Amino acid sequence: MKTKIIFIIGVSGVGKSTIGELLANDLKIPFFDGDDYHPKENIKKMSNGEALNDMDRYGWLKKINELAINQLNTESSCVIVCSALKIAYRNILNEGIKQNSEWVFLQGSFDQIKERLDNRKGHFMSSDLLKSQFDILEEPANAITINVKTSPKNIVEIIKNKLTEKTEFGLFGLGVMGKSLSRNLANNGFKLSLFNRHVNEIEENVALNFKNQFTELSSALPFDNIASFVNSIELPRKIMLMVNAGKTIDLVIEDLLPHLSEGDILIDGGNSNYKKTKERVDYLKSKGINFIGTGVSGGEEGALKGPSIMPGGTKETYKKVQPFLEKIAAIDKNNLPCCTYIGPEGSGHFVKMVHNGIEYAEMQLLADVFVLLKRLGNNPNQIADILESWQNTSNSYLLEITIDILRKKEENDWLIHKIMDKAGNKGTGNWTTIATSELGVPSTMITSSLFARYTSFFKDERITASNNFRESETHSLKFTEADVSKAYQFARIINHYQGFKLIKEASDTYEWSLNLSELARIWTNGCIIRSELMTTLVSVFKNTDNLLQDNSFIRELNSLKPFVKKVVSDSVLNELAIPTLSESIIFFNVFTKSESSANIIQAQRDYFGAHTYQRKNDTSGKFYHTNWKN
Repeated sequence: MKTKIIFIIGVSGVGKSTIGELLANDLKIPFFDGDDYHPKENIKKMSNGEALNDMDRYGWLKKINELAINQLNTESSCVIVCSALKIAYRNILNEGIKQNSEWVFLQGSFDQIKERLDNRKGHFMSSDLLKSQFDILEEPANAITINVKTSPKNIVEIIKNKLTEKTEFGLFGLGVMGKSLSRNLANNGFKLSLFNRHVNEIEENVALNFKNQFTELSSALPFDNIASFVNSIELPRKIMLMVNAGKTIDLVIEDLLPHLSEGDILIDGGNSNYKKTKERVDYLKSKGINFIGTGVSGGEEGALKGPSIMPGGTKETYKKVQPFLEKIAAIDKNNLPCCTYIGPEGSGHFVKMVHNGIEYAEMQLLADVFVLLKRLGNNPNQIADILESWQNTSNSYLLEITIDILRKKEENDWLIHKIMDKAGNKGTGNWTTIATSELGVPSTMITSSLFARYTSFFKDERITASNNFRESETHSLKFTEADVSKAYQFARIINHYQGFKLIKEASDTYEWSLNLSELARIWTNGCIIRSELMTTLVSVFKNTDNLLQDNSFIRELNSLKPFVKKVVSDSVLNELAIPTLSESIIFFNVFTKSESSANIIQAQRDYFGAHTYQRKNDTSGKFYHTNWKN
């Protein structure tokens, strides 16, 4: 047991001194009775039947606090008994020692305690003052609460068990990801408290049943009561929230707040919006609570075996949760954890959001590739074989799972043929598109992949449109499987350029000082967008923050460009729907032109709105307006 000050509190006559002495003897640590530190004036006042006021108690409480500090300085735990009936009194006792304090509240009814006091002889505190104590009593939220009906010996045993039950880490919310992360933490030797809400006949004993299901959770403590859950975790508490993003997070925070102590840490491991994360950081800071917005990528399997983890908040707070997060993270090729401090505020959730945006485009690119290879006459098995051959040049986790998907059969047909072609989304692609618009960054491939999902959802209208607008006569395809491979490689480079460009712009705008190389490194394993390309980016971003200015990528894009032009142009002529692959060359053609058509746009804006424009022959940056009707 680490060095602790064990405060035993309650009204006079509840048995604090008896319990305190027994506990101290059992634990072989010093015992101190707070009553012994009352100044003579206080004792005289109480002996005369007068209740103490706050001013009377202040000096007394400060003395006890100094006693506790001195004990900690000698690295000695101790038991101190003291009435400490109000929160304000306990705050005085706790000054400078909160992380080492344990509170035990002895609880009893007025009649029960009055009978005890009436039978107690020779004490300056008479039963006549008991009502005044009950009147000011504010029961503590975070204390080991024990009713004194049972024997002192039993009470001491209960306290000892509770004191040794403290866990290192709390996991709130046992959905798919919460369960996997819990098992990951347990497998890495951490003692956990697990919480899941109780809903009659719907969610009952979830934490208990989950604990009993897996041997690695044998030492975990299961709860469906928030106060008990919070109180089971050692200070400063570290609690990871694995609940749905949005209002649910805020409701959970409000439920937890009454039970938390200053300095506790909440870790939001869901896909929260980075702006809301910043708001929560600021709000909880005002309450003395630390908040870490943490992106977690890897899905159910990654959460269990090792995800990529992206924590954002203050560096000081991160250091307190670093041992937990880094231990459960995936490992890169150099045996380093795929977890790193991202930056302040909502930066962790921002980069996870962009990760998901890159993921959207990577998924749609493979869907586009499927369309092309299918039109070339290949069945799903053959397409899987072709993709497998691409692993030498374009390997990624998403490529690997797509191969497995295409080979899966149900009865006598491929399962992919039976899946409805309506793609869902959970909001992060939408948020990325909003962010890229707000920051003025052209992440066009992320946007096109999001809109492809939206378009897919209008299945009935698409069926009608396919009947109204029949395909024109098709031509024989001029591209080959090898051409598609090259086009795919080209598009992936552009996608990663756009995604990291968005991160860089956010870093500059919000002054986050994000490290692109380190971000790429933690995305080389554990996460959904891990790939050989990502591994290459780790070293590239050590020299530049712009892929289109790296000589190796300049050479590669120049060599791949003819293939993507060939594939996309032939696809347009044959009315093949490859939205994100097409967008890669469209963006490239726009972005690599020193002269654009934006001068026409500026002239139009100035014409109808007097928005002004700059002139090429004026380097001063001056803005001009023209009367265009003359």
